[in-house]
Amino acid sequence: MAKNRVKKQHKKLGKSPGSMIYTGEKSTKKLFIEVFDYNAEKCIEKELTSIQDAFDFKLSNSVTWININGLNHVEDIEKLGNHYNLHPLVLEDIVSISQRPKIDEYDDYLFVVLKMLSVDETDSIVSEQVSFVLGKGYVLSFQESEGDVFDAVRERIRQGKGRARTMQADYLLYILMDAIVDHYFTIIEALGEKIEDYEDSIFSGLASKTINKDIQDLKREILRVRRAIFPLREVISRIEKHESTLILKKTKTFYRDIYDHLIQVSENIDIYREMIWSLMDMYMTTISNKMNEVMKVLTIMASIFIPLTFIAGIYGMNFDYIPELHYKYSYFILWGVMIAMFVGMLYYFKKKKWL
Repeated sequence: MAKNRVKKQHKKLGKSPGSMIYTGEKSTKKLFIEVFDYNAEKCIEKELTSIQDAFDFKLSNSVTWININGLNHVEDIEKLGNHYNLHPLVLEDIVSISQRPKIDEYDDYLFVVLKMLSVDETDSIVSEQVSFVLGKGYVLSFQESEGDVFDAVRERIRQGKGRARTMQADYLLYILMDAIVDHYFTIIEALGEKIEDYEDSIFSGLASKTINKDIQDLKREILRVRRAIFPLREVISRIEKHESTLILKKTKTFYRDIYDHLIQVSENIDIYREMIWSLMDMYMTTISNKMNEVMKVLTIMASIFIPLTFIAGIYGMNFDYIPELHYKYSYFILWGVMIAMFVGMLYYFKKKKWL
């Protein structure tokens, strides 16, 4: 993982500010462009074959959402950015996927970066950078590859459900960001289930040999989720305080709802961080208790056999004159004494609740 991060950083070393260098690893076979152009009366949904086809929607009187999948198509993204007069640093940040969630304010548009989280087939958390540009009457979104959490948004626009078709572009940005933040709860739930599973396995004594590594991996996942979510609170706060015609006053109330959700998610993450440390302590305590049990058994066995070994050692000495050796029943008496000592010590340990 560290090597991959270094490689991504090396791609931009020595480049001038504003250079568009795609730093990701994912790639799509072709550039995917979808457009939703709508108002209260109509909705046009199109899948475009070239980036030039998206240029005409800039002059539309309705709300336009242009979604781009495939950040490796740098030239096409640059063409779209130039058409919408995006700053070169904005275009650079769009294709540089190591960005921290943030918001940049420009005269004619807002640039927002956040992380979209999902769980893959191996139950690992995958983070994908999503960038939004909010302008007068339009929202541009940029993703690394196909697959997102916006299906419900698309359906609401198609069917005209809720406020989506009657509101402006600032509300479109809200519902897109809200879809991403709502999906964070799915991630939190997945993390909680993992922690519960590890707790159960540790308590039941059925923990796998790799439980220590698994807990460390889970801790890193939680930290990665935390880094993706915590800065987003500042982004929402700045949107609420932003004073321009791009964000209407009546829409800021909806953004406040996203902030409330982020607080709730953040609190859960903090709880899970504490639980992870507790899991590690619990595992180490379990290992220590097992070791103590083993040591207790070995100590009791040693305590029982020390006096028996002492007696056997005395009568095993090679002296000529040991009176008891010549007695007819010495052997049986010695066995009786040793068995009596064995049983007596077991009874004593049991009474002391050491067994």
